[in-house]
Amino acid sequence: MASLFALIGKDVRLVSGSGQGVAQAALLGLLLVFVFSLARQSGTPVPPQWVAAIFWLASAFSLILIFNTLFSLEEDNNARTGLLLSPLSPQAVWLAKALGGGVLLLVVQSILYPAVIVFLGAAPVEQVLPGLGLLVAVDWGLVVLGALLGALGQGQAGRDSLLSIIVFPLLVPLLLAGIRLGGGLVAGTAMQLDWGSWMGVVGAFDALFTGAALLLFPFVYAGH
Repeated sequence: MASLFALIGKDVRLVSGSGQGVAQAALLGLLLVFVFSLARQSGTPVPPQWVAAIFWLASAFSLILIFNTLFSLEEDNNARTGLLLSPLSPQAVWLAKALGGGVLLLVVQSILYPAVIVFLGAAPVEQVLPGLGLLVAVDWGLVVLGALLGALGQGQAGRDSLLSIIVFPLLVPLLLAGIRLGGGLVAGTAMQLDWGSWMGVVGAFDALFTGAALLLFPFVYAGH
């Protein structure tokens, strides 16, 4: 357990200290929010579904940058070989990558959330506990996939393009559920939606790709 937390801390410090992953992801997310804000008329709030869509799309783009940076820095320093030779199992390495990426994604989202409120004229979410539950559930699905496919792009010249091409089609059901429920939370009508069914979609996505990552990551990370 101590080794797991040490690896998480290493990844977070490495990406944060590089001045690339978090800063670039936050700037890209803010740029997306600002560009979409120009499409609305002054004084007219953006529809709640649009607000949720912009937030989750900005989060997805940020995810790509975070995991690209995390794995590219590791590849440049040849740290992957050391991790493969360490006592940690490949599944523990994957879990550390996912949790470290999740921490960094939450940092970016803590910047995006107030930006969405300010630039899009959205109301703050009043149903805090359902909102946090949705955030954690959708974020877990994002980082599970990011940690698996980020390893797949290691050593590839077109790593950024490869990760983007593979990730976004797979994220469609997760993002649809996040947008649907997120829009309801912004509008204050989340409990009137079929909350259980949409959360079931999120839960099924998380379970499916968590299992797939635990099975496939050892082969992907080792380069087989």
